Amino acid sequence: MSGPDKPKVIGEEWSDERVKSFLAIDPYDKTLNPDFHALLKAYQAMRAEDFERFIGFFREAGRNLNAVNERSETILDLISQHRRSVDYAEALKKAGAKQAAAASH
Repeated sequence: MSGPDKPKVIGEEWSDERVKSFLAIDPYDKTLNPDFHALLKAYQAMRAEDFERFIGFFREAGRNLNAVNERSETILDLISQHRRSVDYAEALKKAGAKQAAAASH
C-alpha cells in the first residue's frame, strides 16, 4: 500500500483513499494521542485542500479535532504558530477545532 511515507509532491492530486489512509496512522510511542498524531502527520504531508478533505473524513470517523500533544497543544495551536499555514488553520476552524488556550476558558 502506498502511504504517508511518500514525499510530498506539489500539485499531485490525492485520491480519497490516500487521504483516508492517514486515519490509520498510529504513533509508535503509545503515550502520544493517536488523534493528534494522525492530524499532525496529515498536516505535514498534505496540501491545504487535501488536509481539509482529511478533516472531513476524520470527523466522520468520530475522531477528536481537539486532541492534544504532550505539551497540551491542539493541532490548531501548533499550526497557528506557522506563518504559511493560514489555509490549514482556517480549515480546522471551519470544522470546529479550538486552540487549547481558548478551549480551557
